[in-house]
Amino acid sequence: MPYTDTDIRFVKGIGEKRAQLFKKRLGLYTLQDLITYYPRAYEDWSNITRIDEAPMNEAVCIKAKIASEIEKSTTKNKKIEAYRFYIYDRTGQIQVTLYSKYSAANLEKDKEYLFYGKIKWSGTFRNMSSPDIRPFTDAKIRPVYPATEGLTSNQIAQNISTLFENIKLEEFLPDNIVKQYNLLSHQEAVTKIHFPQDKNDILNARKRLAFEELLLLRLGLTGLRNRARGNTSKRVLPIGLDEIKNLFSFELTNAQKRVITACLNDMQGIHPMNRLIQGDVGSGKTAVAAALCYATVKSGYMGVMLAPTEILATQHHKSFTDLFKSKGYNVALLTGSLSAKNKALIKSEVKNGNVDILVATHAVLTDDVELPNTALVITDEQHRFGVSQRAMLSKKAEHPHTLVMSATPIPRTMGLVVYGDLDISIIDELPRGRIPIKSYLVDTPLRQRSINYIKKHLEQGYQGYVVCPMIDATPENELASATEYAKQLEEGLLKGYTIGLLHGKMKPKDKDKVMAEFAEGKINVLVSTTVIEVGIDVPNAVIMVVENAERFGLSQLHQLRGRVGRGTAESSCIFISNSTSPTTNERLRSLCATTDGFKIAEADLKLRGPGNFLGKEQHGLPKLKIADLLEDQQILFAASKAAEDILNTDVKLSLPQHSELKFRVNDLFSERRKIEFN
Repeated sequence: MPYTDTDIRFVKGIGEKRAQLFKKRLGLYTLQDLITYYPRAYEDWSNITRIDEAPMNEAVCIKAKIASEIEKSTTKNKKIEAYRFYIYDRTGQIQVTLYSKYSAANLEKDKEYLFYGKIKWSGTFRNMSSPDIRPFTDAKIRPVYPATEGLTSNQIAQNISTLFENIKLEEFLPDNIVKQYNLLSHQEAVTKIHFPQDKNDILNARKRLAFEELLLLRLGLTGLRNRARGNTSKRVLPIGLDEIKNLFSFELTNAQKRVITACLNDMQGIHPMNRLIQGDVGSGKTAVAAALCYATVKSGYMGVMLAPTEILATQHHKSFTDLFKSKGYNVALLTGSLSAKNKALIKSEVKNGNVDILVATHAVLTDDVELPNTALVITDEQHRFGVSQRAMLSKKAEHPHTLVMSATPIPRTMGLVVYGDLDISIIDELPRGRIPIKSYLVDTPLRQRSINYIKKHLEQGYQGYVVCPMIDATPENELASATEYAKQLEEGLLKGYTIGLLHGKMKPKDKDKVMAEFAEGKINVLVSTTVIEVGIDVPNAVIMVVENAERFGLSQLHQLRGRVGRGTAESSCIFISNSTSPTTNERLRSLCATTDGFKIAEADLKLRGPGNFLGKEQHGLPKLKIADLLEDQQILFAASKAAEDILNTDVKLSLPQHSELKFRVNDLFSERRKIEFN
């Protein structure tokens, strides 16, 4: 049976009712979905442990005979029945307790079985409660699948076993790749991942499946990248760096000059630019964006700047309007909070070519927004957008030059995947005069001292932030809430000062009002949730306190910290945590030890893992089913090299031997993600 989208209900043993459970509870619709529903773990029933050597509170498999009659008892309220008996091998005996009448009824005294479970002390004797019990001949490695209500791991295993009785999987990797990287065949790998005979089977099967998954991902991303390299009619006029430098009232750093030059070279070439700029907080990425917008408009085209929040979009709109006022450029703002009338007006102006630079939020992605004559699309804070949204914008603007910017540094391993369709430039230099931010980790008893430290800065005419993980207090936890905190400061330690409140549930116009008042100095301390993580630039704010710092990732804390230190005064950030976890405290201490975003990102990836680092949707990329970006770095590098070798000989995967490979890449980047490989 070939690779197919055949409905899962046609597997023997899966009727219509169970098929609905697979679909609704587990998201498995087709045979291919079931084939790639890999085990989450394994139980090694082949590793038999003697009773006298069995550790406590660890899963073990014991081969033993039932030594006593099975005695039934009930709890005091007679609602729960328990069945107890003793088992023994030649080294000792333990008690077993079952709570299933059916399981107990099928057991016989003096007969030998395998018992898999954890042993714990129950009074003065050892007890194994509710073990899995099988015939003594069934000693093998057993897969454990993610289960759900109505579908146990054993039921899923049985259905997959039945499926594999009649299935033949075709090889889709080129023979030379399979041999070069010493891989199992696809059929062998999938079979062994579900039905391993030993641990080597699991390792070898997983290597092959992770390799093919990462290879397909790299091929798809490279395909997107190559597609963007088609010839462009929107070439930007040659503009010298001296002309660019004259736009700004400050001196550009060498890193900014280098990146601007690289981008302009791309935009003046025959292929569209498709580039990422990674730069730490405060490194001056917005100035680079402004320079490229200038070159775009001067060449007769429109530039689009996409921001993830209205606050950031409003800030970009203001800075671009001020910067290009003398040039007569029309800078428009399109956000979700605009009235229907104003939205329609902006969209009409854009469509008719009366806008030079459009600054927008996700509102620009709606179907009724047309982007004619657009030569440059910039997405700010790339970690808030996915590949699909980049592709959508590219289609709207008819394959423009594309620039994405991120202040969230990503280690090289992650970058190969997350930004695999982009060229990468790094701004590795901060503007002259920036003073490194001092960071401190304290526990909750020092909270009052931290607030007094804020007060000291307020007395000197500066402003500060307090960041809380929650908007409102809840009885379920003791986390600091922004609303309660603001009230306590206003009535207590900071009485007499103006306290502002900012959080995600506020209406956009109310957020903008608070931010405007903070920027104007009318608010002394801004108490906020992480809504300030991105894009708030107030040079007079020099002190920040982050409550419950253990609740945030290092990269997010680094972003928050970047809201201070925007001016020339010395700035500080205090992280308050009451965590007793050694791992958590190690994370927070590593943050305080450096302001290098890339070092912090490496530490964050190492300590939290790629799932938490990237977020659940992995930036809009296809979800990985078996590969792990942290554990499989060497496999990723090998798969990337293999992808490069394949595309060097067949850039469009049009050769007959690559037809199945191309089909699988297209399927991975399917229409549900609004991405196509061609």
